[in-house]
Parts: sequence; structure tokens; C-alpha cells
Amino acid sequence: MTKPGDPGHAAAARADAERASTGGLALLELEAGSPGATGTPQGSPRAGGVRAAWTLRRRLLALVAGLLIAMGAVIGVATVTLFHASSVERLDSSLRAAAERADGATGPNVPTNPGLAVREFLSVPGQPDGTLGAIFAGDQSDGAYISQGQFLPAGPVATAALGEVPLDRQVHTVTAGGLGDYRSLAVEIAPDVRIVLALPLDTVSAQTTQLAITVAVVALGGLLLALAVGPFVVRRALQPLERVTETAQAVSERPLDRGDVDLTERVPVDDERTEVGRLGTAFNRMLGHVASALTAREHSERKVRRFVADASHELRTPLASIRGYAELTRLHGGELPPDVTHAISRIEAESVRMTELVEDLLLLARLDEGRELAALPVDLERMLGEAVGDAQAAGPDHDWEVRVTDAATTVVGDEPRLRQVVTNLLANARVHTPEGTHVVASIDRERVGGDDLVVLRVTDDGPGIPPELLGSLFERFARGDSSRSRRAGSTGLGLAIVRAVVEAHAGRVDVESEPGSTVFTVRLPAAPGE
Repeated sequence: MTKPGDPGHAAAARADAERASTGGLALLELEAGSPGATGTPQGSPRAGGVRAAWTLRRRLLALVAGLLIAMGAVIGVATVTLFHASSVERLDSSLRAAAERADGATGPNVPTNPGLAVREFLSVPGQPDGTLGAIFAGDQSDGAYISQGQFLPAGPVATAALGEVPLDRQVHTVTAGGLGDYRSLAVEIAPDVRIVLALPLDTVSAQTTQLAITVAVVALGGLLLALAVGPFVVRRALQPLERVTETAQAVSERPLDRGDVDLTERVPVDDERTEVGRLGTAFNRMLGHVASALTAREHSERKVRRFVADASHELRTPLASIRGYAELTRLHGGELPPDVTHAISRIEAESVRMTELVEDLLLLARLDEGRELAALPVDLERMLGEAVGDAQAAGPDHDWEVRVTDAATTVVGDEPRLRQVVTNLLANARVHTPEGTHVVASIDRERVGGDDLVVLRVTDDGPGIPPELLGSLFERFARGDSSRSRRAGSTGLGLAIVRAVVEAHAGRVDVESEPGSTVFTVRLPAAPGE
């Protein structure tokens, strides 16, 4: 197994990456062919179906509708039940009165003709229409009912049903065959002689049904009215919350990560005594604390940047003096001991490295302060060719390749700074990859969202960057040397300068990496008219 920096490591890394890719494809095919690999995932909405958001407004409307339905159901059931009970009670009172009138009309004598006796107590004044009556004397019985002032025979089924009514002075409900349901009462007028009177329930049932329909219609109308007016009422009640949301959205869209941020957004508060008013007040207080913290952070960062800039500027002169004295001593005509010569060479090398570090820090400090860069046409294709030539001279053990396009590759910017971007990206590929690595520097044109962009890519087939380092790769003093081969010193500022310079030119830099492929992509706005 080869290690980074060993001959042939780049080819071995490419082979491993191909095997991993092939294995990954096979695994995907196996998963696609396994049961449950296709179809709708469990717990996810079906394809083509979009589930509506269950917002607070929807929940309030659903809650109001549910409460109205429950309240309407309770009131309706209670109203219909009480009305039916009271109607039946009134009917029972009428039945008792009719039974008393019938008892007085028959007298204590045993009737010799049951049919005549039935018509006698049914013809008593005050008996309502529809009254059903029957008399039972031993094994003789007869029954009749009043229909529009006439006496009609009840029939054997109705008479038999009345015969089942017990002599307990209580009112009972019976079904008199085709005549319907009746409330009935049995009265004993002589030994082994009893009369039974019954009043129909059809009127009470019809009134109860009509009341139930009326209550249902009224409740449904009230529910529809509430659902029609409810959205406007809820929307008006939630307007303060919408203002909080709008303010929070406006704050979230502002760049808070750098610069002097002035948070002037506040939520209008109508009444601090309400729940929404207290929420708005607390939100405004939080925004004030955030604004104060951002202001303090910006003041602190300004002091640090100013210190870095001043320190870097002040260190340039003594470093130049140290380097000059070291070179002067080395060029002295006299013979120096080997250990002295080695010490002087080390002093000179470290002074050069320290000077580069100071220059990088000074450049970053100036970019942080927002100093204006030059705005001149820069041909990136020409610059890329020159930079790759320099990189090939510095790293002849790498395989370098340049790919250009026929389209115009001119941008507007500061040429020395853009050259430093290209140089740093190529130096990063040279320093952090083993010998034999193939490095491709390409330039192309893209159109994204109506913007013409010049795209610069630096690709290598080295061992790649660990995923945990990708998020902090462009931070200052970030190093990937623990995982990528380190054959030369690094200040950890090269990629930070790349990002700072690219963003100062209204561009963007990205990185994608996996074993066997690392791609740095720089996108810059193309020069107008190109």
C-alpha cells in the first residue's frame, strides 16, 4: 500500500476511486432491485400529491368549526330530546283526561255489548280525533278509533296490542298494527272488565322531526357563516404575528456575518398588554440586543484588523533588514565556518517565509477594510497560461495541463490580485499532492441566471480532501496537511486569500473533492460586451 508522496500513489488512488465507484454502482443496482427499493417510501406523501401546510390559521378555523359543530350537536340533541319529552308528557296528560272521561261514561256495570260500549266512551265530548279505544270483558273484546268524527273498527291486531297493556295505571307505548304507535293507558271499571284508551304519537313524532330538521339547518347555516367570516376575523387577529414574521424575514435576509450591521427593523406594537403585543415587544428587545452585539463585534474586528494591518506594516522593515543582513553576510568574501553558513541560510529562509506571511496578512487586512481594487480589463486565459508555466517550473514532478476556450475570457478587476488567486490554487495543487499527480487548469464561459461568467477550474487526481476539512478549507490558517501530503511549508492563508480576492471581485469560489478528484472552481463576472 502506497502512501501520499510515494511514487505511483496518484495512479493507485485513481484505481481505488474507480473500484469504489464500481462497487457503489453495484450496490445501488442491488438496492434498486431489492423489495421496497421502489415505490412510495413509507410515511412519505404519494408522488404527485402535495400536502397543504397545516398553518396556525387553518388550525384556528378547524378548531372554531369543531367547537361550533360540537356545540350545535349538543344544543340540538338537548333541544330535540327535551321537546320530545315535554310533548309526550302533554300527550300523556291528555290521555289520562280521556281515560277519566271514558271511565265516567261506562259506569260500574258490566257491558253486555262491547262494541256499543266502546263507541259510548269514545263519543264522550272532548275525546280528540285519532283516539283509539278497546274494552275487554272476560273473553269478549272490541276496539274502535275516531277518524274525522267517525268511529271505525280498530281491527284484531290493534285490539290485541291494546290487550297487552298492563293494569298499572301507567302510560305505555304500543304499536297498533298499521295504525302506528300509540300512548296507551288501561283502566279497570269492574271485576274482569277493563277499558284501554290510546292517543297517537304521529303528531308528536312529526313535530320532533320538524324541530330536529330546523335545528340542523340553523346549525349548518351558522357553521357556514362562521367559516365564511372566520378567515377574515382570524386574519385580522393574526396580523400582528404576520408583522413579526415579516420583520424576522427581513432580518434573516440581511448579511449579518460581516461588516457594520444596522438593524433598524422593528415590529409595530399596538398594545403591549396582549399576548401578541408582549411577543412583539420581546422580539424588538431581542433585535436590540442582537444589534448591540453585532456592533460590538464589528468594533472588535476593526480593532483586530487595524492591529494586524499595523503590525504587518511595521514588521516589513525589520524583516527586510534581517534578510538583507543575512544576504550581506553570506556574500562576504571571507571564509565562514559551515555551521555559521547553515545558520545564516536558515535565517534568510525563515525571513523570506515570515515576509510572505506578513504580506498575506497585510493583504487580507486591506481586503477586510474594503479598500477598492483596480478595475481594469484582465485576460484570464493569458494569465492562466503564464501561471501554469511558472507552476510547471516549480513542480516538474507533476503532470500539468491547460485547457482553454474559444470564447472571450476577459474580466474587470485587479490583475495582481487575480494572478495571486490563480497562483495560490496551482501552488495548493502542487504542494498538497504527491509526485505524478495530473493537474488540469481550465477556463470556460457559463451563463447562469442571465449573468455571463468566466469559470476557472483547477482539477487534480490526488488523494482528495477529507470531508471534515471541506467546510473550513477557506478559513484563515486552515491546513489540510494532516491528510494531504506535505512536502513544503504552508502559512494556511493561501485559500483564504483566494476567497477574499474572488469575493472582492463579486465572484464565488467552490471546492468539490473525493479520492482521485479535487476541483476548485472560481466564477467571476465577465467583462461587459465580451
